[in-house]
Amino acid sequence: VTTRHQGGRQKRFLRTIDWKRDKKDVIGKVVAFEYDPNRTANLALIQYSDGDRRYILSVEGMKIGQVVVSSKDAPLTLGNTLPLANIPVGTAVHSLEIVPGKGGQMVRGAGGAATVMGFEEAYALVKLPSGEIRRFALDARATIGQVGTVDWKNINFGKAGRRRLMGIRPTVRGTAQNPKSHP
Repeated sequence: VTTRHQGGRQKRFLRTIDWKRDKKDVIGKVVAFEYDPNRTANLALIQYSDGDRRYILSVEGMKIGQVVVSSKDAPLTLGNTLPLANIPVGTAVHSLEIVPGKGGQMVRGAGGAATVMGFEEAYALVKLPSGEIRRFALDARATIGQVGTVDWKNINFGKAGRRRLMGIRPTVRGTAQNPKSHP
């Protein structure tokens, strides 16, 4: 596969994100919000009571000093992770697990939120940002709230150089090229 219109971007460092939220029943505190060049949403740095620090996606409305926890019986506040069975109908969620225990795989982009629509036999019905209503296992976990950086889609990049720093090169129309280059 050829990658057209790509190349020459700024170097990026990978930030390891805690998609699994497997520190169950350990209270964490939001220490800082950080920019991540690898994704559209900003990150929240969580300091857990046992001294461990991890990144999670920032949630719209989350504040520094706020307490977050991943648990079956966690309160329904922003940033907490619970099984879908314990989340009431109408709640906005993100970072949904497709396979229980694998970690958040769906609804992770800036401003993204899915809505718990109801329950059917052994499944939770969740309306995704695309409008699709999909069934998820009841023990699949999700994080309460909408992903932060909601206005990301409204950013004006201002000049071509900003797009070049992001690794997007100019697109040349086929009709403007030499016939040999673009048959």
